[in-house]
Amino acid sequence: QVQLVESGGGLVQGGGSLRLSCAASANIFSIYGMNWYRQAPGKEREWVVGSSRTGSTYYADSVEGRFTISRDNAKNTVYLQMNSLKAEDTAVYYCNVRIGNLNHWGQGTQVTVSS
Repeated sequence: QVQLVESGGGLVQGGGSLRLSCAASANIFSIYGMNWYRQAPGKEREWVVGSSRTGSTYYADSVEGRFTISRDNAKNTVYLQMNSLKAEDTAVYYCNVRIGNLNHWGQGTQVTVSS
C-alpha cells in the first residue's frame, strides 16, 4: 500500500514563498515519477507540476518560472518550492503517483496566499 504524506502548507502573503514536501512510504518516485496537483475552492483539481522517474520536470504555464520541483530519493521525498506566490495559487495541494491504472493521492496540504 503506497502512502503519500504532504506537509509544508500554510498562510503566506502575496509574493512570499513556501516549500511543500511529499514523503512516500517506499522508494517509488524514481520508479514511477510523481505529480503535484491542486484544487481551489469551487474548482476542479488541476495538474501543477510533474517529475518523471528519470528526473525530467514539467510545469503548468501558470507556475512556470515560480515553482520548482526537486527530489531526494534517499528520503523518498519530493519537494515543491513555490516562490512569488499569488492569490490564485491558493488551493489544497496534492501529491500524486500513478502506478499502472491506479492513482495514489496524499491527504493534501492547504496553501493560502493573502493579497
